[in-house]
Amino acid sequence: MSAPTHAPAPATPAATTPTPATPATTLAASAAPTTAELLAFVLRTAADPELVASLPLDPEGRTWIRLDGPRGSEAWLIGWPPGTGTGWHDHAESRGAFATARGKLTERSLAVRLPSEGWRSLELAPDVDRGRGVPAGEGRGFGEHHVHEVLNESRTEHAVSVHAYYPPLPLIRRYSRTGPVLRLEHVERPADWQ
Repeated sequence: MSAPTHAPAPATPAATTPTPATPATTLAASAAPTTAELLAFVLRTAADPELVASLPLDPEGRTWIRLDGPRGSEAWLIGWPPGTGTGWHDHAESRGAFATARGKLTERSLAVRLPSEGWRSLELAPDVDRGRGVPAGEGRGFGEHHVHEVLNESRTEHAVSVHAYYPPLPLIRRYSRTGPVLRLEHVERPADWQ
């Protein structure tokens, strides 16, 4: 979606011609990739067999390569050994998308927006849990404050995926979960994972 090409005219009869937006205003509004554009990027990138094959896989832990995402977004190619996952987390004010390139991932998410700060523990209402399989060739886009965990539930097969976020991740909040109780455990900054 692009920015409007003009601002509404003032309500006085003498000023009935629309005022054009400045080039900087139009550029700033159109420069940020949308969730749909991030999803298209991760799906296209996950379909690149040469790139996917370039990721070194480790049988013990996740591996990753930083990629150039569209229009200033942060992107990653990630390898998932069997039985690994992210744990519950969110990406703060960043929207994002991920696509599976090899294997199958499972996403568990919460259909509720949590307060962005000022809490350490919350009891979740019933029926907020969502789950979906994301096999190779499929992806998922999400908005800001999306709380989820991503898992490779296979016992034998590595999975590989592509992820993109905009704005680049300012932080990741990590949560633990016991039944309906979600607890904020810690906050990671970019220096922790780059």
